[in-house]
Amino acid sequence: MNYQGERILLVEDDQTLNFIIKDNLEQNGYVVTATDNGDSAMKIFKSEKFSLCLLDVMLPKKDGFTLAKEIRETDDHVPIIFLTARSMTEDRITGLTIGGDDYITKPFSMEELLLKIRIFLKRSLVVNENGSDQNYYKVGKFNFYFDSLILDYNGDRKTLTYKEAELLRYFCDNPNKVLSRSDILIQVWGSDDYYLGRSLDVFISRLRKYLSGDENIKILNLHGIGFRFNAAIQKV
Repeated sequence: MNYQGERILLVEDDQTLNFIIKDNLEQNGYVVTATDNGDSAMKIFKSEKFSLCLLDVMLPKKDGFTLAKEIRETDDHVPIIFLTARSMTEDRITGLTIGGDDYITKPFSMEELLLKIRIFLKRSLVVNENGSDQNYYKVGKFNFYFDSLILDYNGDRKTLTYKEAELLRYFCDNPNKVLSRSDILIQVWGSDDYYLGRSLDVFISRLRKYLSGDENIKILNLHGIGFRFNAAIQKV
């Protein structure tokens, strides 16, 4: 797939790291708008269209978590990747629970960052090239359009974050089966990480709330094992 020209918002207050990331992304064909504080980042985000946001957590004027919340109020769709300090382990959990899609811990390799970016952009390009959803599920009384991240119930539409949609799709592809926590984390996040495991419970709670309109849909917690998604699924 061609990622040339995809626009990325980079918010990092370490000037050296900001320059290195921007330079590497531009060498790989991305169009990068970089800033070093949360206030200017939000103004930029409101005035331009981006395919992905890279947000440092510790930012002047407005921290990365506050910035992410404001971005989510404006756009439920754009992927958000947090840049977190390795020592600040709670950042990983907090970032994912407020609407972030993934995180990468400092120090990191550019190859790792580029891989994460490609994973998130792949879904957006598939939607644009196909022009319609190729992953549509009938989930009980709900209509779930994975490619556009839409969960619809009698005309009431909820836009999911990318990771919420990926988790729901994994459940829809494996209905009424016992799924271990480890398998879910590896399939959805690509890593059986302790901190991702803790945030998984938050994502499960969100999906339960979103699907509460159909009492026949259950996400059962199997203590010490994982989960089972009980629902009538039809993939169209």
